Amino acid sequence: MSFPLLTATAALPAIGAVATAAVPAARRTAAKWLALLFSLATLALAIGVLVRFDPDGDRYQLTESHSWIADFGVRYELGVDGIGVALIALTALLIPFIVLAGWHDADPLETGSKRWRPTQGFFALILAVEAMVILSFEATDVFLFYIFFEAMLIPMYFLIGGFGDRAHEHGEEAASTQRSYAAVKFLLYNLVGGLIMLAAVIGLYVVAGNFSLPEIAEARANGTLDMATSTERWLFLGFFFAFAVKAPLWPLHTWLPNAMGEATAPVAVLITAVVDKVGTFAMLRFCLGLFPEASKWATPVILVLALISIIYGALLAVGQRDMKRLVAYASISHFGFIIMGIFAMTTQGQSGATLYMVNHGISTAALMLVAGFLISRRGSRLIADYGGVQKVAPVLAGTFLIGGLATLSLPGLAPFVSEFLVLVGTFAEYPVVGIIATLGIVLAALYTLVLYQRTMTGPVKTEVATMPDLRLRELAVVAPLVVLLIFLGVYPKPLTDIVNPAVEHTMSDVQKKDPRPEVEAAK
Repeated sequence: MSFPLLTATAALPAIGAVATAAVPAARRTAAKWLALLFSLATLALAIGVLVRFDPDGDRYQLTESHSWIADFGVRYELGVDGIGVALIALTALLIPFIVLAGWHDADPLETGSKRWRPTQGFFALILAVEAMVILSFEATDVFLFYIFFEAMLIPMYFLIGGFGDRAHEHGEEAASTQRSYAAVKFLLYNLVGGLIMLAAVIGLYVVAGNFSLPEIAEARANGTLDMATSTERWLFLGFFFAFAVKAPLWPLHTWLPNAMGEATAPVAVLITAVVDKVGTFAMLRFCLGLFPEASKWATPVILVLALISIIYGALLAVGQRDMKRLVAYASISHFGFIIMGIFAMTTQGQSGATLYMVNHGISTAALMLVAGFLISRRGSRLIADYGGVQKVAPVLAGTFLIGGLATLSLPGLAPFVSEFLVLVGTFAEYPVVGIIATLGIVLAALYTLVLYQRTMTGPVKTEVATMPDLRLRELAVVAPLVVLLIFLGVYPKPLTDIVNPAVEHTMSDVQKKDPRPEVEAAK
């Protein structure tokens, strides 16, 4: 029997969560180091998955299948394609940086306030989320996927509500109220989406007789499973609604600015760079894989919603006073690009969307974590409270600039390649949508450069005059992310080689071919 690498990759952070939570309360530093070691060990296993995966091999690889709830046809069934491998690698890569960046975020207040949960709990919850996200990327049984898709909400709820940002303009009591509101809103939105999806999962079982994604897709392809058009559309809507909440897509997005604004910067990265990717990943794997005809039927409406997300998110980012909420609205705009690329249903669009998931995770982590370091020094999230930082902390300002330039998709940095592919792929099939979407690029340049100008340039404000530059631990967080942004911006081929075969399979599922160019390339 071969080593169950996929199970081990998800199980290790789960074991780490239990071990970290069990550390005695007086050993906070030991709990931090234990969480970091488990996250690094998980990264090593994720690299093992990456190495063993053959892009030219079977669609689903490293598969595991065991009977679980036999009476209902539920199996513990795992497998990864190129898209899943890329997102597992992203998740495993970001968690050690999130742990390092949040090293002091759960330390007790000097005043002895009991408002903060134990340090062990903070890091244990992060590892628990990692385990559930990785299993979501691996699950090929729909019911198994649903369980972890929903279960990750619980640790995220406590991370937002129990370990929120201490920097609040109206004091600790107001901050506590806002955190509770943000956590409840996050939970309710996603639970409603999950309940609707559960009804669709049950409906799928009634129609197909099992929960296995590969089996259902094969039965649909060979004609042994024929869904009625209305049934397929209703089931698609049930799945898509849940994924659109998680993604988040306008108008189901309103929980994200609250959650990211009130969470600590590392937890905000966990939300938008890791957890939210499950929504867009699931659109590719489940919506297009299980309901190809309904996906094509819904495409015009979804593209309009994605376009609204792009413009709306960018416009609201321009007007933000709060640094973290600005990044949140920028992420809504970026998720609009991802969803637009998925439902453009072209090879370039879907390849770009998959690359965008990875590159957005890296760029948002870089920008938000540096913003978190900045906020921890000044004690304020308000943009107006900063000015002249580049004169007193040039390394912090420089890394902040690189993260911002990646966010606006500057050529030479990783997000540019993915955004370019999404726009090219969309324009080939829907030129009007592609043209309007380019406005999002202009607005991204506006909110990013204005943010940098107002915080980093100009006269040095008194409150930031003694601000220290990045420390060694903070450099260890930011420097690798900057290197990755530059490397994947200049040489994205290692990533495209992994995801492109999986995209071709998805295009085959929906029976779509790229439109022929009007002018043939010269031979």
